[in-house]
Amino acid sequence: MRIHCLQHLKNETLGNIGTWITRKGHRLTKTLPCKAPLFPNTEEFDLLLIMGGTMSVYHEEEYSWLKPEKEFVKKVIETGKPVLGSCFGAQMIADVLGGKVRKNPYKEIGWHTVRSVEGKNPGKVKNPKLPACMSQEFTGFMWHGDTFEIPACAMRLFESEACPNQGFIYNGNVLGLQFHPEANRQWVGNLIRDSGHELVSGKYIQSEKEIYGQECFFESSGSLAFSLMDWFEENVSEK
Repeated sequence: MRIHCLQHLKNETLGNIGTWITRKGHRLTKTLPCKAPLFPNTEEFDLLLIMGGTMSVYHEEEYSWLKPEKEFVKKVIETGKPVLGSCFGAQMIADVLGGKVRKNPYKEIGWHTVRSVEGKNPGKVKNPKLPACMSQEFTGFMWHGDTFEIPACAMRLFESEACPNQGFIYNGNVLGLQFHPEANRQWVGNLIRDSGHELVSGKYIQSEKEIYGQECFFESSGSLAFSLMDWFEENVSEK
C-alpha cells in the first residue's frame, strides 16, 4: 500500500502508525506543507494521513500554506480515497467538509476516556464496522484546544467528557479523530519537549508525570493504532 502523509511539525513522528507501516512493508511519502506545499498527484498514493499541529485551521492569514493544503485534502476526498486525520488533521477534514472549527471550552491534554456514540445518530445509518477496540469505550491520548463541528454529511462516532465531538466518518472511509492513535513514548516525548509549556493546571490537563506514569495506556494506544490501520488496509484492498 502506498501511503502519503501531511506532516505539520518538524519533530513529529508517526509513532505507532509509523511502526505499523514499517512492519507491513508499505511505502511512505511525506509532504511538509509549511516548508514546501507541493502535493503529489492523487494517483500516486492509496491512503492519505493528515497529522497534528500546533496551529489552527482557521489561521489562513497567518499560515499561507493552509489554503492550498485544504484544496488538496478536498481533492483527495472527492476521489473517494481513504483518509485518516488525527487532531489538527481531523479539524482540517471537518473544515473541508463544511464543519466549523473553533476553540473548545477546555484544553484536553493527556490520557482521557473516549466513548462510542453508536445509537446516538438519529436518522442516520448504523455506525460502520470499525475495529472492535473502538466499539464501546477506550482511552485515547489528547493534546488539543480546538474542536470541530460534525459536518452535515458525516456521522459522529465518539465523545469524551471534555469534548463532545471526538470523531466522525464520511463516505465510509474518511475518518477524523480528535485523539492521537499514533501516540507512543517517543511521539509523546517529542510533543512535550516542543509544547510542554501547555502542561499547566487545568481540569482536563494531566502533568508530565501522569502522562508517562500510565504504561498500560501506551500499550493500548499501540494496539488501537494497529487495529485501526489494519481496518484501513482492508478498506483499501476492497477498492
